[in-house]
Amino acid sequence: QVQLVESGGGLVQAGESLTLSCAASGIYIRINSMGWYRQAPGKLRELVATVSRTSDTNYADSVKGRFTVSRDNAKNTVYLQMNSLKPEDTAVYYCNGDVKIDWRSASRDYWGQGTQVTVSS
Repeated sequence: QVQLVESGGGLVQAGESLTLSCAASGIYIRINSMGWYRQAPGKLRELVATVSRTSDTNYADSVKGRFTVSRDNAKNTVYLQMNSLKPEDTAVYYCNGDVKIDWRSASRDYWGQGTQVTVSS
C-alpha cells in the first residue's frame, strides 16, 4: 500500500541539468532513508545517492560534486538535482525508500517504477 512515484526524467545534452522528484504515498508510519539508484543497459543497478530523515547524505563517487540529494519530509518527497550531466549518466533512475509501515514490523525497502534519463553528447 506504499507507492513511490518518480518524475522529472527526460532527454538533455551533456553539461545540462535535470532534477528528479519522488513522492511517497499510501499508509505508513515513517520513511527512514530515501535514495536514488540507477541502472544502465547491460549493467547492474547501482546506488547514486541517499539521504537520511535528518538529511545526512551519501553519494557514489561518480556523482560527487555534480548531484545533490535532498528531501522534504512534510511533502514526503525526495529530490535529485543533477548538474553537469554526462552521457554515462544515462540510465533508468529508481527511487528507493526504507519504510516502516506499522509499529511491530521492521522497515523494508520500497521502489518506484523508474524514470528514464538520457544524456546526449
